Amino acid sequence: MGRGRITGLAVSDVRFPTSLAHHGSDAMHPDPDYSAAYVVLETDAPDGLKGYGLTFTLGKGTEVVVCAVNALAVHVVNKDLDEIIGDFRGFYRQLTSDGQLRWIGPEKGAVHLATAAVLNAIWDLWAKQDRKPLWKLLVDMDPKQLLSCIDFRYITDALTEEEAYTMLQNGLVGKSEREEQMLKYGYPAYTTSCAWLGYPDQQLKQLCSEALKDGWTRFKVKVGADLQDDIRRCKLVREMIGPENIMMLDANQRWDVEEAIEWVNKLAEFRPLWIEEPTSPDDILGHATISKALAPLGIGVATGEQCHNRVIFKQFLQAQALNFVQVDSCRLGSVNENLSVLLMAKKFQVPVCPHAGGVGLCELVQHLIIFDYISVSGSLQNRMCEYVDHLHEHFKYPVVIKNASYMPPQNIFIQYHHESCCQQLIRPSKRDFFNLKGPGWNPVRSALCFTTLLSGWDYCVLLSSILVPSILDCAICLPLPTELKDKVSSSTGHRNLYIFQ
Repeated sequence: MGRGRITGLAVSDVRFPTSLAHHGSDAMHPDPDYSAAYVVLETDAPDGLKGYGLTFTLGKGTEVVVCAVNALAVHVVNKDLDEIIGDFRGFYRQLTSDGQLRWIGPEKGAVHLATAAVLNAIWDLWAKQDRKPLWKLLVDMDPKQLLSCIDFRYITDALTEEEAYTMLQNGLVGKSEREEQMLKYGYPAYTTSCAWLGYPDQQLKQLCSEALKDGWTRFKVKVGADLQDDIRRCKLVREMIGPENIMMLDANQRWDVEEAIEWVNKLAEFRPLWIEEPTSPDDILGHATISKALAPLGIGVATGEQCHNRVIFKQFLQAQALNFVQVDSCRLGSVNENLSVLLMAKKFQVPVCPHAGGVGLCELVQHLIIFDYISVSGSLQNRMCEYVDHLHEHFKYPVVIKNASYMPPQNIFIQYHHESCCQQLIRPSKRDFFNLKGPGWNPVRSALCFTTLLSGWDYCVLLSSILVPSILDCAICLPLPTELKDKVSSSTGHRNLYIFQ
């Protein structure tokens, strides 16, 4: 029996007000509202299964990605799933090579984020139909079929398909033992949740203390806004976690090249394993300069969450510009493109430590890194996967962390509905946080005195602050009447207010 024809593609704009408590805050993104463009695929197959996929955003701009997903729908709806899987490389190239949409990429930016959301949903559906979690689907796949999912265009000067096949064949040795190890102990993780830049010292101390009790030994600290503040916070964290545990630093692209070298030299006393995103994610040679300068200090350079595509990763690896590869399950073109980066990292002998700081990213990337260990890298040396302890309660099958490790998702069949990628949002959560109008945002609106002051209006927006409008859902924008502006200003301290009808 066939897998069915894709009959529908729906995409939603889902946002969570994480900026209120400074969750996710860093030197370049002080007020992120963790969000997602959330895709659901339906087919005419009798099993009734759906494919769920998402791509991660920070609030504003989610509506742009939603538009891009809808623009890609013409390449997806009415396609036979067997045909997609049978020529996945061709389908990937079709999505990324649309003669007109390609102009606003190519293979980067909002259109590539949209591509990831669509492909994540397709992989989810494929795994469900095979009754396996995604990592197991990949681990069990014949090497030739796995490679047929990858577009090797633009990277054959670094990795050929033949080389990749040899790697996968070599990875068969000890594969079953590594799978058993993962099922028993899980994949090692590190936490970013203790030291977001916007957290006060007392909260930082409390979170570090709780994490230590829970068995965490690897901690990442956000830096880059103020040197003296960084020194104080790094000293505090190092004192809290002790000399034996691992600390990493993350500047989120804040510095110029020379500034990065000088700044990190002044933080070297705290013995960080790496400095993450020290400068522009596009500056490959700048990263190489930083890496060379910091090598005598024993500090590596990590980057990847903002690397557009496999070509950028190829050049980073060729230039010896990074010491840790940080793949992202939504920045790259889903599983397909991530597979190519995992294989290139293997060839260049650079450890993979995925980025997972965002809603749904932990649920997604766990499959990639577990597959990487079992079938590609075969090593856990200097390898760990990021974990953030936010918003997992909104997923039907959230990640399971045990002893500071990702436990591989198992087959879970509830009336045959197995969410293989663990991407399915619980329906009330999706409804409650849809765009900015769901009831999950009510406390935010109430806190800003909007609900009582502006009855008859859908919602109000505090520009450059907590709330942002969806340009697709707002008919008109009007200044707040003077008498209301004065009243709200006295409560909130803000005057740059607008209302949306």
